[in-house]
Amino acid sequence: MIQRPDITVYRESADALAERIRAKGFSTPSVAVILGSGLGAYAASDAVAERLVIPYREIPNFPVSTVSYQKGELVVGRVGGKTVLFFNGRFHYYEGWEMWQASYPTAVSRLLGVDTMIVTNAAGGINADVLTPGDLVLLTDHIKLCADSPMRGRNEDALGERFFDMQAVYDVNLRALAHRCAAECGISLKEGVYAYMAGPQFETPAEIRALRLLGADVVGMSTVPEIIEAAHCGIRVLGISCVTNLAAGVTGAPMTEEEVLATSAAVQDHFTALLDSVIRRI
Repeated sequence: MIQRPDITVYRESADALAERIRAKGFSTPSVAVILGSGLGAYAASDAVAERLVIPYREIPNFPVSTVSYQKGELVVGRVGGKTVLFFNGRFHYYEGWEMWQASYPTAVSRLLGVDTMIVTNAAGGINADVLTPGDLVLLTDHIKLCADSPMRGRNEDALGERFFDMQAVYDVNLRALAHRCAAECGISLKEGVYAYMAGPQFETPAEIRALRLLGADVVGMSTVPEIIEAAHCGIRVLGISCVTNLAAGVTGAPMTEEEVLATSAAVQDHFTALLDSVIRRI
């Protein structure tokens, strides 16, 4: 394990970004969005004004995405008069990153001034009684059976306390706002519990049955490290899953990455409309 670094490593990333953001005339960012698999179109849309694109490789100490279809770039822009950070490409434990590296964008966002984060993902639907591919699901909680944590190792008091509460990290007021925005946009929006699995293999039917018994509605290989870091450093979170397929054993069909990306692309219009409405009203 590579030890979680001290605060200077995070600050080097944040200071370099802050300098570039200020040089372009942006105000302090207040919102950050982590874009899940196949959900990155909004950051390139006309809804985001005066875009500044910064490849991750140009940010000191920042990890670099290795998943082929994730761009690995930070997009800074204005939405509804506020400065917003869009992380187009994330870092997964299954890629070989440490958990603290998977959550690195969250900590850097906090040092930049962000107090609200929207974390999105593509997920498998476990609760087939309620969910179908293409559904958007607000996360109310999560289940993490993987023993590792992004907070393992040294604690930095400048970011948060050693021991911290996880009961309210999925902010109830942000969820209420998202429901109002969805209703105004004519978008169906559900709620559920996210189960985190380390991957990269898809889950077995027995694992999915166990997760269903534990109360999970959707399952995926991301999001939770970033959410834990957000709880640690005091960022309120809205989590949104796009159900791209039904989980292993539900239909008996093989699980494929192509299905995940195809469904994500099919729901882009609804997803971007909801995201735009929420950001403008935060």
